Amino acid sequence: MNRNDFKQFSSIRLKEARVLLKNKNYEGAYYLCGYVIECALKACIAKNTKRYDFPPDKKTVEAIYVHDIEKLVKAAGLDIKLNGETKSNQTFASNWGTVKDWKESSRYEKKTEKDAHDLFSAVIDKKHGVLQWIKQYW
Repeated sequence: MNRNDFKQFSSIRLKEARVLLKNKNYEGAYYLCGYVIECALKACIAKNTKRYDFPPDKKTVEAIYVHDIEKLVKAAGLDIKLNGETKSNQTFASNWGTVKDWKESSRYEKKTEKDAHDLFSAVIDKKHGVLQWIKQYW
């Protein structure tokens, strides 16, 4: 998979989440919203990979083959920028607070309509959304 694949999967997962949300399938919508962000962050990581370079050390590889949003931010080299954005933009900070709590294990959890809408909104907010912020770097 490459950077463009991850960008496309991010877009596809967003469309799927929107459909699920519209059809009141809140657990699935919530779950897929997390993958929107995961794929977007993996596109950022792919952008930082140089062509023909051998994969980095095992520790780095293990850090990028995860479903942990905060670990992926760090692996993408965005942790300092994220920290600055959350300090300077309270709305974004709130959205980030919602997004960072997503876990892959949420597929086994009940989610309410509010949970799904809150996460979806935090992802897609046009001015202060997490996806919009990540797209600056992918």
